[in-house]
Amino acid sequence: MDIDFNAAYPIYEQVIDEIKKEIVRGELSAGDKLPSQRKLARKIDVNPNTVQRAYREMEQRGLVETKRGKGTFIKDDDQVMVEIKKEMAATAVSNFIDEMISLGFEKENILSKVETNLKRRDDNE
Repeated sequence: MDIDFNAAYPIYEQVIDEIKKEIVRGELSAGDKLPSQRKLARKIDVNPNTVQRAYREMEQRGLVETKRGKGTFIKDDDQVMVEIKKEMAATAVSNFIDEMISLGFEKENILSKVETNLKRRDDNE
């Protein structure tokens, strides 16, 4: 895990988002053990309290479960995984559209660019 932190966004939320991305990409699966809070804090160079908050928030959101004396694990719940994927996709699309609009593109231009790029990808496969 390597995070390029954004100062305008709470670090603990960025940690949560990175873990969600790893789940969506298949790098983490249901039942996988997360690093200890201290180990992750050292790895990404943040305060251990920040990682503790991220883990606590993920547990409250039903993303992970902590097993006393064993560690924190990705929750084995298919519905949670589906919801994470939908949420991440919705956020990515929304951010993309917001950015395109801020660059002055109209709906038709945005759709055209997306279609062109998808076609180009299909042709390259």
